[in-house]
Amino acid sequence: MDIRTFTAPDGLRLAYRDTGARPGDDRPPLVCRAGLTRAGADFDCPMPHHPGGLRVIRPDYRGRGASAHDPDPSNYSIPVEAGDVVALLDHLGLGRVAILGTSRGGLIAMALAAGHRARIAGVMLNDIGPEIAPEGLARIRNYVGLPQDARSIADLLERWEGLNPGFRDVPRSRWEEALRRQYRETADGLALSYDPALRGPVLAAGAEPPPIWPLFDALEGLPLGVIRGANSDLLSPATLAEMRRRRPDMIVAEVPDRAHVPFLDEPEALAAIAAFLERVA
Repeated sequence: MDIRTFTAPDGLRLAYRDTGARPGDDRPPLVCRAGLTRAGADFDCPMPHHPGGLRVIRPDYRGRGASAHDPDPSNYSIPVEAGDVVALLDHLGLGRVAILGTSRGGLIAMALAAGHRARIAGVMLNDIGPEIAPEGLARIRNYVGLPQDARSIADLLERWEGLNPGFRDVPRSRWEEALRRQYRETADGLALSYDPALRGPVLAAGAEPPPIWPLFDALEGLPLGVIRGANSDLLSPATLAEMRRRRPDMIVAEVPDRAHVPFLDEPEALAAIAAFLERVA
């Protein structure tokens, strides 16, 4: 897969993948934004299932994937990362796009809808809402930026399912693919595939971030969907219920045997994404 780069307004080199464009196709492109420590390659799973000719753009966050690490870790923030999306759209000469946001990517999508409404054609949230369950946030704070003590991907794979009890019936090859995106094998053991300095901003944000319902309400009038892992510890049933109350037209899918986050190639997820793309088009 070709990885392209552009320069953010502050001079940092950022990477992205841009595939599927077909001349004359006037559908809004789909921008996929990954989770906190992840990158655009996370969306490899649903890519084969998207409609033919749909342009799909998968950026890597600053400090993750193929993007450069930021010398100022305080820039690993939702406002800066939302600005990076706008800069990429400007770089590509794009007006309106739909956004598929996993976890942190969904928070960025809501921020974009609030601050750059004219650029957003619709938002699909993957296992995220305007309130983050404290148990899920605690889990993230316990691992982000910290190395694994395993010596290799194979060693870590042996115990990975035990570390993710909310997932069932996941092929071993799928877990291996995911781990190879998160870690690099080195002579000294496993290294993170993202900037470990990301840990600082995450801890500085606090253990109980305030709800952001005003950002969710900014999605009013836009095509909207949400996918939830049935065993998620980040998007609670109560938060999902309130989201549905506020947006009864919202597309909703719960994926059985998945926690945070679904891979997005599950039948329930694919059906929700397809329905969302139809509304956007």
